[in-house]
Parts: sequence; structure tokens; C-alpha cells
Amino acid sequence: MPRIVRCSLIQAASTPLEQRSLAEIKQAMIDKHVPLIRQAAAEGSQIVCLQELFYGPYFCAEQSIRWYDMAEAVPNGPTVKLMQDLAKELHVALVVPIYEMEGTGVYYNTAAVIDNQGNYLGKYRKSHLPHLEPGFWEKFYFRPGNLGFPVFDLGFCKIGVYLCYDRHFPEGARALGLNGADIVFNPSATVAGLSEYLWKLEQPAHAAANGYFVGAINRVGTEAPWNIGEFFGQSYFCDPRGQIFSEASRNQDEVLTADLDLDKVAEVRKTWQFYRDRRPEMYGDLVKP
Repeated sequence: MPRIVRCSLIQAASTPLEQRSLAEIKQAMIDKHVPLIRQAAAEGSQIVCLQELFYGPYFCAEQSIRWYDMAEAVPNGPTVKLMQDLAKELHVALVVPIYEMEGTGVYYNTAAVIDNQGNYLGKYRKSHLPHLEPGFWEKFYFRPGNLGFPVFDLGFCKIGVYLCYDRHFPEGARALGLNGADIVFNPSATVAGLSEYLWKLEQPAHAAANGYFVGAINRVGTEAPWNIGEFFGQSYFCDPRGQIFSEASRNQDEVLTADLDLDKVAEVRKTWQFYRDRRPEMYGDLVKP
């Protein structure tokens, strides 16, 4: 019998900021996502992944200390606790990207991983941080991740997480493969005109080079007042051969659900012996500062 895992990616536009408080903004986005998670579960999804910084706008479009108040503890903050309860109720594993506060003045761009019993398995902290035009000022808000490239065992498969800008760096993508990932999720917030041409190039290349599935998520819409560009959606799944086989719309809130045949992971790795033929003893210069 094939090892089929049904997964869902949720892409969504940010709710209008208007004159609302940060707490109201966060609650509105949580209220928007919970029904979408329920929809994914009703479709039989076993793993659901949300977009980068899912409970707010992409606030890194400006540099303002007010957004520090969007951060919360992981796993002991209210959002992760809510998602643990939801995962247990729906019997679905969740990847939940939020703004993490480890301590006073210490913040990370983080994804919490929760299994289908509601257990918190751990977190990934974004390793590579952009700080560039137009409006990607992440080093103002986050420290670089310090937890490496963990892989989380859900019992029925192993998953890794790579966050947005991380996808431009092949080293961590390879580390996730070496650590045993069957599926790598990449929650993102990326706009047209900057790197859209790379959106369907880099991650299928990571999938093919490492022999795993990739679930790539991008938000949709244009977020006022910054208007740094159109978040162009097009979330997708690609297989271990690097072929995109399921794709969402460009501009609509959407739950993209697909069946991933994990037997393809072993099949591709037996065909393309990249792990056998790699030469780590020759790559020392790659990790010199």
C-alpha cells in the first residue's frame, strides 16, 4: 500500500488594519484562519501549514517598535495553546508560524510544530534574515535562528520547516534532507517584482536535489499602508522530482489540499543517488565565514 499523506497549505490576505489595535488585528487573523483549518481537516488533511507570521500583516514593511507587541512565547503563549487544542480536536498536525518572544528584547521569526494529538513537538527559527528594499526590514524585528534545522517526527512522516528568505540558501535545505525530512514546508511572504521568478525555481530545485516533497506557501493581496507590492499567492506542492503537481490561485484566500505519496521519496533517492555520491570531505570551504 502506498504511504499517502494528505496535506493542506493555507494562503490568505491580511485583514485591513484601519484604526484597530494590535490585539484586534491578531484576533481578526486568527478568527479568519481557524475556519480554514477546519475546512482542511474536513477535507481529510493530516498536516496543515499556515503562512509566515500568519496572525498579522507582514509588518516588516516598516521599522516600528509597536509591532514588538505582536510577539508571544512559544510554546507557552496563547496562540500556540489555541492551536494545540485545535490540533487535538481535529486530529490534524499543524505548522504555525508566529512572532516569538523568547525574553525581553529577544525575538524570532518562528514556526511551532504541533502533532495530531495536540502535542507541541518543537519549533524552527528562521535562520536567514533579509534586510533590503522594498520593505523587508527583518533584522529590526528578529534575531537569526539558533536552533539549526530540526526535523519533526509526526509518527506517520517526518517534516522540516524553512521560512521564506531561507529558501534562497541551499545549505539548510540539504541539512533538512540529511536530517530525514520527507516533506519540507516553506511558509513565506514574498511580493511580485522582487523574486517572483524564483518562486517556482528554487524550491522545486531543493526538492529534486534532496529527494523530498516541498509545500510552499505565500500570502495574497496588497497590504496598506505600506504597499510594498502584491503578495502573489500561488502556493504549491512539488514532488521529489521537482515537479509542481498542485497549485493555488494568485489572489484568493485558499486551502490547497493534495495527497503526497511518500513512497516517491525512497523511489527518487534510489534512482538519483545524490546522498551516496555527495562529497562532504570536499566542502569545507563552504562553511568558512
